[in-house]
Amino acid sequence: MKKLDRVLLSAIIILTVFGIIMIYSASSIWAEYKFNDSFHYIKQQGLFAVVGIIGMYIISKIDYKIYYKKTRIILSTCLFLLILVIIPGIGSVRNGSRSWFGIGSFGVQPSEFAKLGLIIFTSKYLTEHGKEVQKSIKGVIPILLTMGLFFGLIMLQPDLGTGTVLAVSVVALLFIAGMDMKFFYIGGVLGIIGIIILIVIAPYRMDRITSFVDPWQDPLGTGFQIIQSLYAIGPGGLLGMGFLNSRQKHFYLPEPQTDFIFSIISEEFGFLGIFIVSSLFLTILYRGIKIALNSPNEFSKYLSFGIIFQILFQTLMNLMVVVGLIPVTGVTLPFLSYGGSSLLITLFSMGILLNISRNQVKKEI
Repeated sequence: MKKLDRVLLSAIIILTVFGIIMIYSASSIWAEYKFNDSFHYIKQQGLFAVVGIIGMYIISKIDYKIYYKKTRIILSTCLFLLILVIIPGIGSVRNGSRSWFGIGSFGVQPSEFAKLGLIIFTSKYLTEHGKEVQKSIKGVIPILLTMGLFFGLIMLQPDLGTGTVLAVSVVALLFIAGMDMKFFYIGGVLGIIGIIILIVIAPYRMDRITSFVDPWQDPLGTGFQIIQSLYAIGPGGLLGMGFLNSRQKHFYLPEPQTDFIFSIISEEFGFLGIFIVSSLFLTILYRGIKIALNSPNEFSKYLSFGIIFQILFQTLMNLMVVVGLIPVTGVTLPFLSYGGSSLLITLFSMGILLNISRNQVKKEI
């Protein structure tokens, strides 16, 4: 087998290590207050990081074709776990969502694994039925039904952010497969109607929309997070306030180590930190696209595109929330945010991408 893509691997490791460092900076005050241990969050995330990196290396040596052969088992397992987690008494409720399996002080979120499982299923289906997808809507129905089932189960938790990432990733693969654009227009209209319905049936989502439009309407309630996030980003300047010197992590920005960790990075490292982190994400994007375009077969091409687009879209969603461009969604920032399941599945996905890179066909992009 060829060597790993060293540029991609380096960017992944740097982001993961930097994420561990920033989780300590962002969470130490909260951890000391809640658990009397400023290292509480970093110890848990560090363990997941070690397991994730080891797992990524092992997966990078496993021929990606095995996922093609085992797609049915992978998809069935993800579906079973999504059903199991919403059963009261089995799934744990955190932040209002029954999205977790509690294992001691740790938690596992099956929806994260479902995102990758659905990408594998869609990649295999498009490999086998690509021409049908291009010619007729009937060819897309199995994908849409499967995606709808997964999305529905995730919404029962409820977790609109993860469901959106899952759905958009599948739609992106359909676009790459060459599905007729008129189907996207129809799907876009239906999607907008669906989002409106989801907002209407859940008042808290309407509160998020209202706070997005005017966070100062309720500065101590629904608008609190985004206001405090902007207060963190604003003073960062060119070089930031320095490592460990964030003010907003002192009980102003709630749970700064999770969805809003980029705000703390901006506050402590300023524009320079933003530039470096963005450059690392762009490096992963570039190498991922290059691997996809050089893939030796249709399945590896779709799988590479699906993985890299899913991470890209989730990253963009998180950053847009942090700077106030879209309402709060609860989506983590890949590699950097606190969250064991998110980090594990991101690193495992990168392991698959690294394995595909070993088999890529050399050609200029």
